[in-house]
Amino acid sequence: MTKRELLAPAGDVEAGYAALYYGADAVYLGLSKFSARATATNFDEQTLDEFTAYAHSLNRKVYVALNTVLQESELPDLIKSLDVCTRCKVDGLIIQDLGVAHVMREKYPWFEMHASTQMAVHNKEGALFLKKIGFKRVVLARELTLAEIKEIASIPDLETEAFIHGALCYSYSGLCQFSAMEYGRSANRGKCMYPCRAAFACNGRESHLFSMKDMALGEDILKMPVDSLKIEGRKKSALYVAAVTDYYRRILDGKGADTQKEENIKQIFSRPWCKFHFNGKDKKIIDRDFVGHRGLFIGTIASVSHGKMRFKTSHLLARHDGLQIDAAGDEKPFGFSVQKLFADNKSVYEANADTFVTVELPKGYPLLQKGDKIYLSSSGAVKGSYHYEKPKPNAYHNNNDIDVKITVSDKQIFAKSGEYEACVNGNFTPANNPEKSNEAIKNAFGKTGDTSFNLRLLTIDNPKNLFTPSSLLNELRRDLYGKIKIHTFNGELPEVPMRRHIVEKRRFTVKVDNLAYLRLLNLDNFAEIIYLINPQSDIRELSALPKNKLRIALPAVCRHPALFAKIIDKLLASGYHKWEVANYWALEALPTQRLDISFDSSLYMLNTQAIAMASKIGASQITLSLEDIKVNICNIAEKSNIKTSLVIYQDVPLFTSVGCIRDNDCKNCSQKTLWFDLEKQGRKFKALSQNCQMMVFDDKPYCIAADATDVMTDFLRMDFVYKPYTAEKVRTICEKLQNFEDVEACIKGNFLNKNI
Repeated sequence: MTKRELLAPAGDVEAGYAALYYGADAVYLGLSKFSARATATNFDEQTLDEFTAYAHSLNRKVYVALNTVLQESELPDLIKSLDVCTRCKVDGLIIQDLGVAHVMREKYPWFEMHASTQMAVHNKEGALFLKKIGFKRVVLARELTLAEIKEIASIPDLETEAFIHGALCYSYSGLCQFSAMEYGRSANRGKCMYPCRAAFACNGRESHLFSMKDMALGEDILKMPVDSLKIEGRKKSALYVAAVTDYYRRILDGKGADTQKEENIKQIFSRPWCKFHFNGKDKKIIDRDFVGHRGLFIGTIASVSHGKMRFKTSHLLARHDGLQIDAAGDEKPFGFSVQKLFADNKSVYEANADTFVTVELPKGYPLLQKGDKIYLSSSGAVKGSYHYEKPKPNAYHNNNDIDVKITVSDKQIFAKSGEYEACVNGNFTPANNPEKSNEAIKNAFGKTGDTSFNLRLLTIDNPKNLFTPSSLLNELRRDLYGKIKIHTFNGELPEVPMRRHIVEKRRFTVKVDNLAYLRLLNLDNFAEIIYLINPQSDIRELSALPKNKLRIALPAVCRHPALFAKIIDKLLASGYHKWEVANYWALEALPTQRLDISFDSSLYMLNTQAIAMASKIGASQITLSLEDIKVNICNIAEKSNIKTSLVIYQDVPLFTSVGCIRDNDCKNCSQKTLWFDLEKQGRKFKALSQNCQMMVFDDKPYCIAADATDVMTDFLRMDFVYKPYTAEKVRTICEKLQNFEDVEACIKGNFLNKNI
C-alpha cells in the first residue's frame, strides 16, 4: 500500500491554507452550489483557482465536494460547476447523485469520481458495484468496524477513504430524511437542520437521545489500511483545522499522539470524544445530557460564594479565556469569558496548571453547585499556537499549456501556436555558436510572464543554424503571446433518451414486510406486490400469491450480505425475477443482467441524468424520491424513458441508525423488537429498535394521495412496512388511497413545497 493520504476539510480558503501548512496531503472543499455543507463559506472560481494552483505547487491535491442530489432545473448549473472544476484543475470530485456520475462519465471523464459517504457504502458489495460503474474511490460509511474497513479496503484497484475525526451523524449518511420530511430542509441537499441534536421526551424523561459524540480515532488510524484518512469539519474554523491536521500529521509521521495537542483540539472545539464502532459495537456514542461545544475539562467547582467560583485548574488559565460549566438542569453548558482572575487572593493575568483559582462570575449566572464540571472553551494561548503561512493574493493561478513551433529562414523568423501565428523579418546569417542561438530562442519563449499559459513544448526548426537576435525574439514572443486566446472550456449535458410511451392508466402497487397484510386485499387491483424480505423470511408463503406480480425487495442497510445469500438463491431458483433494490450492495448481490430491477426511493432519482444512469446499470423502473417536490416529480416522470413509481403512502424512516437508545447494555439485550414513544416540541414520533438497528418515524404516515391525481407516473405505491398493521387496517387505507383520498392525520413532506 502507498503512503496514506491525510485529507483535511476547508470551509473557506483560510482553513485550506491552514490545512496545507500543517501537513494535509489533500484538501476537500465545496463550491457555492451542490455542497453538502451549503452554509459553509465555500469557494468561488477565483479563490478555487488560486488555492488549487498553490496546493499543486506543493504537490498536494484538491477535491471538490459536489455531493448533493440535484433537481432537473439545476443540471445547467451543474455543468457550470464542472467547468469551473475543469478550469481550476481540481484532482477529483466527491459525489452522491447518480446523475452527476452520469454527466461526469459521459462528458468529463478526466475527473476522478469519489463516492461520497452519502451513498451509504457499508459493505464490500456496495463498494464493488460502484467500482464497476467508474468510481475510483469510495468514502466509507462512518459506522464500520475495523474488520469491515479492512474487508472493503482489500478490493483491488479501488481507493478507500474513511473518516477519522469530527462530528458524527446519528443516521447513516444519505439515509437521514428527518430534516427534509419534518422541516423541508434536506440533508441530501446540504441544508440539514440537525434535528438529531434536539431534546426528545421518552418514558417521562427529556434527553438528547440522538446527539452523537465526536469521533476521534487517534493512533488507531495506524491500523487502518485505507488510502485516505479524512477529517470532518467544513464548518469549522481555520484554527480547528490547523490543530486537528497537525495532531494527525504527527501520528502518521511516527511521532505519536501528543496529549497537549489533544487538549488544544478539545479547547478549540469538541464534543466528548468516542471511537464510534471502530472496535466493535459500542453504546457509549451518544451524549444524552448536553449538546454543543464543551471544551477541555479543567476541573470541578470547589465552591461558589458572593458571585465568585473557586476551583483547581488542571490547565493554564488566563484572563479573557472562555469557560463553560455543565450546570444541572440546563440543556447547554453555561459559558462566559474570564474577566477577573485570582490566585492566592491576588489578581493575576494568568494562573498555571494545578493552581487553585477564583473567577468572578458574570451577572445572571445560573445555579452552580460544588462538583459541577468546568471546561476551557477558548484559550488565548492556544489561539496563538497555530500560525500559518499563505501565499500573497494573486500569486498563484492555473495556467493552460501551449505548444510553440519556431521556424528560422534567411529572411524571417516564424512562430506558430495552434491557429495563432506571428513573424519578424530580417537578414539572418549563420550563428557562430548554434547551440547558444537555440538557447536564446528557448529563453525568450519560456518567458510567459503574467499570461494565462505555460509553454509545454517548444519545437525549433533552424536547419541552417542561423543567428536569432534576442531583441527580435522578444518582439516575436510578445506578438504571438498577445494573439493567443485561451478558449474557456464549456461542457454540456449528455443527451438522454426521452419517454417513448404515454401513461394512459396509472396502476397501484403495494409493498409489505408481512404477507398477512395482503389477506383482505383484492390483488386484481394491484399491478405489483412488493415484499421486503429479511434473512428469516418464510418464502414458502409466497406460493399463494401470483408470481408474475411479485417483486422481492432488499433493504437499504445490510451489514452482512452473506446472510441474504441463501434466501436470494432460493428465490432466484424458484423463478422470481422481479426485484427492488434500495442500496448499491444489492446490485452486486443480484445477477441484474437477467432480472427486472426497480430502484427504491433511497437511491434518490431527482433528475433525468440520474434516471439515464439507472437505466444503463440495469434498472427498468425507478421510485421517485420521497424528499422531492411535486413540480420536479412531474417534470422528470414525463421525460423518463423507464417506468416510474410514486410513493403515495409510507411510514418514512426519518433516521436509520446503529445508535441504540435502549437503557440496557449490549450484553444483557434481549434483541427483541422494542418500540419507543417520543415527543419533541409537540411533535410525536415512534422509534423502532430491532436487530441492533434503530429507525425513527413520525407518529403520522406520509400521504399524498389527494394531491397526486395529476402526477402521471406508471405506478402509485402504498407501503406497509416497519410499523405494525392489521389486514383490516391495510384494506381500509388502500381503499382510501385508490380513491385518491388521504388518510386522516398525515404529513406531506416536501411534496407541495416550492423547493427543498
